Amino acid sequence: MSDTLVQTNLQVPVEEIMNAYFETHDLQYVDEDATFKLVFSGEEHHGREAVSGLLNYFYKVAFDAYPDKKNVVFGNRQAVAEADFVGKHIGEFAGIPATQKEVRVPFIVVYEVGFSTIKEARIYFPMDVLVKQLM
Repeated sequence: MSDTLVQTNLQVPVEEIMNAYFETHDLQYVDEDATFKLVFSGEEHHGREAVSGLLNYFYKVAFDAYPDKKNVVFGNRQAVAEADFVGKHIGEFAGIPATQKEVRVPFIVVYEVGFSTIKEARIYFPMDVLVKQLM
């Protein structure tokens, strides 16, 4: 009998998955069946394609923006990220036509991480702070 242990189905460390996602924002790190929840509105986006649409709308259609990451805490198959949403209002958002105003809004996302991908994200975003900056 061999003393060699063959390991299969290794879990990818949470830090590795999340750091790769934060660096590239590549949706390969988001599970095909992931759910992203906007806690402030109760809205949920199910599946990689829907998540892609949500992120594209926020970061490229309504705003020309990016997340300015401040802190990340890793736990048991979880990560919590604190960031600022930073950018310019370039398209209609929440019934408000493009203002070209610069915005900076703090937010937090709690990620549930599976075997090798993000399974769920709960986004805590103070919409009132954003709307005030657009007025």
